[in-house]
Amino acid sequence: MRKLLAWVIVLGLLAGAAVGAYYIQTPAGPTVETFVVIPSGIGARGVASLLERRGIIWNKYAFLAWRVFKRGTLKAGEYRFDHPVPLPEVYARILRGDVYTITLTVPEGYNIFDVARAVEDAKLRPATEFLAGERKNVDLVAALDPKATTLEGYLFPDTYKFPRSASVRDMQAVMVRRFRQKAQALGITGNGSSGNFHEVVTMASLVEKETGAANERGLVASVFANRLRRNIPLATDPSVIYGLMLAGRYRGTIYASDLKLESPYNTYIHAGLPPGPICNPGVAALTAALQPPVTEYLYFVSDNAGHSRFARTLEEHERNVADYRRRVEQAGGR
Repeated sequence: MRKLLAWVIVLGLLAGAAVGAYYIQTPAGPTVETFVVIPSGIGARGVASLLERRGIIWNKYAFLAWRVFKRGTLKAGEYRFDHPVPLPEVYARILRGDVYTITLTVPEGYNIFDVARAVEDAKLRPATEFLAGERKNVDLVAALDPKATTLEGYLFPDTYKFPRSASVRDMQAVMVRRFRQKAQALGITGNGSSGNFHEVVTMASLVEKETGAANERGLVASVFANRLRRNIPLATDPSVIYGLMLAGRYRGTIYASDLKLESPYNTYIHAGLPPGPICNPGVAALTAALQPPVTEYLYFVSDNAGHSRFARTLEEHERNVADYRRRVEQAGGR
């Protein structure tokens, strides 16, 4: 009788082990995209029950049994499942916090309208909601730039990964924090010889929009610095365009009549920097604005080949402009 009981126990254990092995090793889960949010503080039992209920694993007890061997801290967050996998793979993903995120890339020179559009294209938040946050959340940069009326200039260009649940403020706070880190590394402070955030970032935004040639950013910054010292209008098209965009009057290209419109961003009729940044500059443009080289240049114009020609005098500049126009005509432009 005792031998029979022992055999029953052994067979029971073997059967249990076989069932457990089946639940652990046999892939389970959905065949269509399914998102599961694991809240903070629900514990391992709560996680196991949630996964079983959502059909991600076969059995919650098998999950808890596997935990006895693997241990570790299960991470809260949203997880994406789109095909059946064995329980150990599910456990490993939650253990390392492999939460689902959406990649958002903000290139150098994107302005608030560009960033908002990128956010909407990534299906994170509507562009209108992100733009509204640009003003609503200006407190994020109040300590850096008390003059700021939007977050323009402070949404640092980079590649970010956000959960689907990220709010507009969450995303903007992360971008501003990245800007703070980069600014600190560059030595941009709110006072002293480096000037202040508002002036440096505004200058950097102009540099960023005026040239994509890395070796010319410093020269462009030197032209702006020289003109500012002499109280000569900066006469920069990107600033005029930005003002038109803010007013909802930009027509896709800049016209001669636009250069005469009254706007604080019209740097053809107003000397000095525009009221604030016109885009979000990267490290190279910030560096150029912070420490522009000493030159005598007062003018620059495109050479129609991806670079600029710099001039010390108006006569030299006019020759460069005439040459630029010839190149455009030869290329079939107008």
